[in-house]
Amino acid sequence: MDILPLSIKLVIGFLLLFFLIRVIGKKMIDQITPFHFISAIVLSELLGNAVYDESVPVISIVYTTLIWGGLLFIFEFIAQKSLLFRHFSEGQPTIVIRDGQIDFEQLKKARMNLNQLQSLLRQSEIFSIREVAFALVESNGSISVLKKAPYQKTTLEDFNMPPHPVYLPITLIKDGELLEENLAEINQNREWLNGQLRANGMRRVEDVLLAEWLENDGLMVIPHHAHQ
Repeated sequence: MDILPLSIKLVIGFLLLFFLIRVIGKKMIDQITPFHFISAIVLSELLGNAVYDESVPVISIVYTTLIWGGLLFIFEFIAQKSLLFRHFSEGQPTIVIRDGQIDFEQLKKARMNLNQLQSLLRQSEIFSIREVAFALVESNGSISVLKKAPYQKTTLEDFNMPPHPVYLPITLIKDGELLEENLAEINQNREWLNGQLRANGMRRVEDVLLAEWLENDGLMVIPHHAHQ
């Protein structure tokens, strides 16, 4: 392999990529959509193949990068001018929790399950679904959350209140299956859980989609029929 031509290609490829990032790259990095994700992969493949293929001249690298960058720029320009095109290309947020209730139809459309929803909420520093009034899955896969009024951020200093213990919500039932180790973690047994389920109008563990225990706030139960 000839080092000099390769070095020239690498430098030119780097400078062209740097130029594209400066012009249209902020959105590709900060608010990546499926289109931007695919575009970044294709661009990297185009540059990578052109740089390491000795039969490809430098002018081909410049031409390929400028054409692809120009298409991205035109695409972004049209998206800025046309709301309809923007909705088509970027999609719209999906409301997966509405008025405190999980919208399982929308959750299914977003190709998500309960585990993924809980994971996204935890990444937003929300450890219990009961705190959420509305949750929207954005087109880039992130989640936006509006908390219920009692859980909206305040500080104890606002009310001159002393500090109090903070507890982590514990999932006891998920998708109709009892999580025995979590039940043991809160030092309770099946008899206690059955009593809690009866108090919430549930007869069997299999009837429960999600049951979550929070100290000082009790058991939250979502029945299976809620998503049917």
